[in-house]
Amino acid sequence: MMNTMTRVGLFGIGLDTYWAQFAGLKDKLVGYQKEIATGLEGLGVQVCDAGMVDNPDKARVAGDWFREQNVEVIFLYISTYALSHTVLPVVQKAGVPVLVLNLQPVAQLDYAKFNALGDRGAMTGEWLAHCQACSAPEIASVFNRTGIDFHLITGHLKEAYAWALIADWVAAVKVKAAVRDSRFGILGHYYCGMLDVYSDVANLASVFGTHFELLEIDQLKLLHDGVDAAAVKTKRQTFATEFAVSKDCEDAELDRAAKTSVALDRLVAQNRLDAMAYYYEGTAGNAHENLVTSVIPGNTLLTAHHVPIAGECEVKNVIAMKILDLLGAGGSFSEFYLADFVDDIVMWGHDGPAHAAIAEGPVGLVPLPIYHGKPGKGLSIQMSVKHGPVTLLSVVEGRHGQVSLLCAEGECVPGPTLQIGNTNSRYRFASGARQFIDDWSKAGPAHHTAIGLGHLAGRLEKLALLLGVGFMKV
Repeated sequence: MMNTMTRVGLFGIGLDTYWAQFAGLKDKLVGYQKEIATGLEGLGVQVCDAGMVDNPDKARVAGDWFREQNVEVIFLYISTYALSHTVLPVVQKAGVPVLVLNLQPVAQLDYAKFNALGDRGAMTGEWLAHCQACSAPEIASVFNRTGIDFHLITGHLKEAYAWALIADWVAAVKVKAAVRDSRFGILGHYYCGMLDVYSDVANLASVFGTHFELLEIDQLKLLHDGVDAAAVKTKRQTFATEFAVSKDCEDAELDRAAKTSVALDRLVAQNRLDAMAYYYEGTAGNAHENLVTSVIPGNTLLTAHHVPIAGECEVKNVIAMKILDLLGAGGSFSEFYLADFVDDIVMWGHDGPAHAAIAEGPVGLVPLPIYHGKPGKGLSIQMSVKHGPVTLLSVVEGRHGQVSLLCAEGECVPGPTLQIGNTNSRYRFASGARQFIDDWSKAGPAHHTAIGLGHLAGRLEKLALLLGVGFMKV
């Protein structure tokens, strides 16, 4: 993934006729625009500020400049009334999504102070510094008639609500750019018969812009063969630091998992991966089976350190995991485990790698005598997601290949969980367990989902709008 800061464009619009008529008006409006630029920079983006665009010639220049700067999105600040012909060329030439900032300087004009100015010229100039809304319908009308997608944020410059919306949009823009510039590995093949999991990778690449690197299990085997005892020892120390290692774990199994973990780290580095989906079985007793039955601790460490790993070759879900991780929410691989109709909760969990960075309490590393539904035995992760607000996210492929984002907001709540060497947590939803299961299932996701911390539906909806895909919140 590229490590550069996301670039966004900013320009203000005004009417050049006003500047000679009302002294100081332009300087005041440019000052407001600088406040917006500073606020955007505080959200962790590089702002390419084209300044005040107040005639069609400047508009064309600004549009060309935004293309040269490779901005992801344009923030259009309505500083005062402006003609729409100063807007359209910018947006058409830039060719990126546009967010219209209809932000007054203040929440309420001081009417008494305003009317006390006496001079109607001065009063008109002061009103023009506050009449941002005047251009909003004109701009919207022109965008609608020309088929340009846009989004409007209305409020005032120092309003927490408006800046929370802007922050959501900025977060969505950053995620879109990061996912597009990411490299996702696919190691092995799908779990045979999981038809819901099978994905059209070309379709997903066209929607998200992601590169998918198809990996051979033999490459992992070669890297595994090159791991020495010193690297295994160091990785064992990492296990001891990041996991609560069960006393029942045998040294041989810990060494086996540590060696594979080192090989996985090298596979990720060698292929510059930002995420990976995997599944493999091999045949009984062969070297590849030895690899795939020892990947869980290493893949959990990678997931906790911002390289999400999804089992059962769930490509759609590793995209969801990456999105949540980029939002700082984690993103742990999960599926329905059971419903508790007495406590009115749904339990989600999974065997295999988890997101250890969002665990409630210690992350257990425990031995399993059998991997249910999969070959072999080995070490596994046992943990619960941190209690509090959570968001579930699935990338859905529907009929005719339509891609959408499906999410739900709920709470991870304390209570008994299954101590079977898997992750599993208790979740409560406003609709109740029974209705939630029905509504979620009918929405058409694969049976896996990604679970992250916090309530993020607002940001995810904006991401869907930027991607041009559907969005549904259960």
